[in-house]
Amino acid sequence: MQIEWLYYALALVLILVGLAGVVLPALPGLPLVFAGMLVAAWADGFERIGWLSLTVLGLLTALSVAVDFFATVVGAKRVGASSKALLGAAVGTVVGMFFGILGLFVGPFAGALLGEYWHSREVGQATKVGLGTWLGIVLGVVLKLGLAFAMLGYFVLAWLF
Repeated sequence: MQIEWLYYALALVLILVGLAGVVLPALPGLPLVFAGMLVAAWADGFERIGWLSLTVLGLLTALSVAVDFFATVVGAKRVGASSKALLGAAVGTVVGMFFGILGLFVGPFAGALLGEYWHSREVGQATKVGLGTWLGIVLGVVLKLGLAFAMLGYFVLAWLF
């Protein structure tokens, strides 16, 4: 009985860190949320959360990974981003993490802008690509937040009923 609470505590930590990871690009957000839910289900021997619920939660997690990738790429490609702009957005995201929440917003934009400027030498196109890439990232975060709350809601309902 005592060990169960350790599993539940671990599950809670994984879920909370995963929720932070939805907005912090260095953490695999929803995969950590899913891992926390899996640990919680395992802690009570899968009595409340069965394999069907875990399959649904796993599919939502897989969808979140696809959303994360496609939202950024579609946002960037839609405005004609070059591969250098995509590389710049990735580098800007990593560098931005060291500058707090402001860096997380400015980093991908600045990286995509600089990458596109390096490619095209046109300020207007570089700005357009920077904004498109940034909007794709923001859209991805919003969609992942929606998926996170859907997963949490589904988990709570499956746990209670």
